[in-house]
Amino acid sequence: MPQPNLDHPSLPLIKAQFPDVTFLATEFRGQTTVVVPPEHLHEVMHFLRNAPDCDYDMLSDVVGVDYLGYPKGQAPAGRFGVIYILVSTTHNRRLYIKALLNPTLDTTGIEPDPALHLPTVTDIWPGAEWMEREVYDMFGIRFDGHPDLRRILLWEDYPAHPLRKDYPVTGRGERETYRVVDRDSA
Repeated sequence: MPQPNLDHPSLPLIKAQFPDVTFLATEFRGQTTVVVPPEHLHEVMHFLRNAPDCDYDMLSDVVGVDYLGYPKGQAPAGRFGVIYILVSTTHNRRLYIKALLNPTLDTTGIEPDPALHLPTVTDIWPGAEWMEREVYDMFGIRFDGHPDLRRILLWEDYPAHPLRKDYPVTGRGERETYRVVDRDSA
């Protein structure tokens, strides 16, 4: 297996700014990902936004990933990953930042897990508001300090987070409890 080419210009800047933090970096098909410990996520993101040599002025997306069931040896150190796709329009660069979280409760998303928390980045990139709400809605990962953390795709009292891999494909009876709305009753 060939070694990844980790020559992204932002990597030495991150390591120089945070010498005591252990980062993991990988490259796949020309795209560099840095795995950041959750407790350092906000300060790393703030640095990437404000350092002139980085200048990641655009948050392209925030996505959640459930690594449940990944083959042994390929699974990352956490079950859930939150991936931030950063773009520097000044330097024409893209960088992926990933934070990994492990749940402490085995509730398949019915009740909030105290371990599934990350700091919000809405104070750095205001456009993260809706993207973080979607990750919260679908995966149950809470973003501390978010100005309006509530469901965005499902109703407020929906009992689970449907993009988790342990959520049943056929649902938990939600379809059977829907009130059918037709043209006459709408």
